[in-house]
Amino acid sequence: MDDERSARGPGASVRRIELTMRRPRFALYAGVRPTLVIGERGQPTQWGRGTWQIPTDRPVVIEVFLFNRLWRFGRAEASLTPEDDANWEYRAPALPFLRGRLRPA
Repeated sequence: MDDERSARGPGASVRRIELTMRRPRFALYAGVRPTLVIGERGQPTQWGRGTWQIPTDRPVVIEVFLFNRLWRFGRAEASLTPEDDANWEYRAPALPFLRGRLRPA
């Protein structure tokens, strides 16, 4: 934990959230992976379960979307407060023009 604090600055504390990325069994797109944005910082992810660090002292916005080289789709967003649950789930849409769902698991 001390290494995490020193990497974020003095007095900064972080916690981990677990996010499960689920894709539909049958979708009208292939080879598309989700992108996760935490506090305006994007990072490509993979389908399945993963953990990420977020600050414990302030709310943070997380956003997930899919990108297929032409457009973004499946966007879902949530604002997490320090009191919120640590387990979340993103469900991708079956069609490439619909929104995704991001909610506590």
